[in-house]
Amino acid sequence: MMTTEPHHAAGPTTDAAVRLDGVRKSFGRVEAVRGIDLTLRPGEVVAFLGPNGAGKTTTIDMILGLSRPTSGTVTTFGMTPRAAIARGLVAAVMQTGGLLKDLTVRETVAYTALLFADTKPVDEVLDSAGITDIADRKVGKCSGGEQQRLRFAMALLSDPALLLLDEPTTGMDVEGRRSFWSSIRADASQGRTVLFATHYLEEADQYADRIVLVAGGRVVADGSGAEIRGLASGRTVRARLASPDTTAHIEAIRSLGGVDGVDVRGEQLYVHTKDSDAVARYLLTRTDARDLEIESKGLEEAFLSLTGDPHHDEQHLSEGDRR
Repeated sequence: MMTTEPHHAAGPTTDAAVRLDGVRKSFGRVEAVRGIDLTLRPGEVVAFLGPNGAGKTTTIDMILGLSRPTSGTVTTFGMTPRAAIARGLVAAVMQTGGLLKDLTVRETVAYTALLFADTKPVDEVLDSAGITDIADRKVGKCSGGEQQRLRFAMALLSDPALLLLDEPTTGMDVEGRRSFWSSIRADASQGRTVLFATHYLEEADQYADRIVLVAGGRVVADGSGAEIRGLASGRTVRARLASPDTTAHIEAIRSLGGVDGVDVRGEQLYVHTKDSDAVARYLLTRTDARDLEIESKGLEEAFLSLTGDPHHDEQHLSEGDRR
């Protein structure tokens, strides 16, 4: 990725960092992306989520200029993805590959810098990525999390306006993730746009400004974590029942309108319902329930509800999804 002129992370003046209009992508008879419309604004941190086969990888490949849409358009800062990459406006941090084990961390970054006509100082990107203290360590001796931070440092060299991250915190411990996202948020505050794919749903909920959820090659939800959770209908009513025989109560609760399921775990009763008020009213007036709580569904429940993926396994979210 060569660049011939210096630029700020915010990129050229435009109202969109990335714009996809009616994008479709087919591989033979398989339509991996089925009409995605999406706009990312400068400075946004956006999580890109979806089950295996949703079309995430295919979409990211088109944003990176690695493939072209069958129909529709993809633009990055008002230009084609390849033109944006040629100007050094786009960088990606992938989950694997791209590292030589016998070089040190500093040597890796220094050699990568030779690919660009204009770069940020090596020491600056090492510091931004939080790997100054391992600069003299051989890459082969670095942990998976440290290698991900090294890829992040390499991506920062060209001061890209758009940064795409694929499972960026894989292999990092809790403190490492917190530190990494602190760096990402600081970058975004200066105008850098970040799009990341992750299988850590709580990570998306905590650190993204927006969550874009895709399924079946289409965007099925787009909004903040709270807005995504709100799209999953129903709540969970939890209470503690002291009575040894709850059979009659359970049958009565199941007969209430809007109840999707009842689960008893010891003294704990869990009711999944679209009408939490009715369930709460019954429990408080007809039973000896105590410690009653009403909870909105979490992001994972929303994910399952919106993607229609009853066999969701979080680890599968990181697998390739081109087909």
